[in-house]
Amino acid sequence: MLVPVLSALIAAAALAAPTQAASEDPLRYVALGDSYSAASGVLPPDPTAAPQCARSTSNYPHRIAQRTGAALVDVTCGGADTSDYFESQYPGVAPQLDALSKQADLVTMTIGGNDSGVFISTIQSCGVAGLSTLGQGSPCKERYGSSFADTIRTTTYPDLVKALKAVHRRAPRAEVAILGYPWIMPKAVGCFDRMPVATGDVPYVRHIQWVLNDAVRRAAAATGTTYVNLNKVSEGHDACQPVGVRWVEPVLQGTNPVVVHPNALGEARMATRAVRVLGLG
Repeated sequence: MLVPVLSALIAAAALAAPTQAASEDPLRYVALGDSYSAASGVLPPDPTAAPQCARSTSNYPHRIAQRTGAALVDVTCGGADTSDYFESQYPGVAPQLDALSKQADLVTMTIGGNDSGVFISTIQSCGVAGLSTLGQGSPCKERYGSSFADTIRTTTYPDLVKALKAVHRRAPRAEVAILGYPWIMPKAVGCFDRMPVATGDVPYVRHIQWVLNDAVRRAAAATGTTYVNLNKVSEGHDACQPVGVRWVEPVLQGTNPVVVHPNALGEARMATRAVRVLGLG
């Protein structure tokens, strides 16, 4: 009777071995997205990235990979918008969706802020308007009204849905997550010496970013994507805060060459939040 029992045990062990080995395989992780994912301006630069992408090895995808032991493929690129998922952003830079496959386990991104130039246009336009009044009044709101928010709702949102659906098709097994953007401006009281936005336009700029993050949230909900909400955790860490507190660098008196973008602390905190929401441990 002993021989059959031993044979059964050996057979069971043989069947279990591949399962155990498979469980030890690293998480196959693909990072997509724009400069907030690439950590443009944060040192050190990623030597594997195209120079135009201004990618850092201190970005939140690298930090997530370090914490989880994941095998990372990072194609984040500064300036990317949703169209760059489908088309080459720069010569020699493949469409970001090309990095995905059925073998991917995890995909993360920030995207949407550059669509229709809304993010850049808001900061630039409101900065110029603020300088024209020496920081008084609300010249940006008076000039542009709901145009930025309208563009986000009518153009950015459907583009986000299209991009996220394409990600799920390319990586059907993967957990797909999209992060919101950490706060750039405080709720009400700004810092004209560092962020040249007029006093009355501070809530206006803040609201436009809220509309953008809400579009990201809604697109995630519409496509079965995990939304990593940064609204609460980034409160009090906007570009008006001092060094060591702020997660985003201001236009003036900042420490990074790429302004109005996350610094190393911001990228680390974005990674922490993503790890927690995704339950990566």
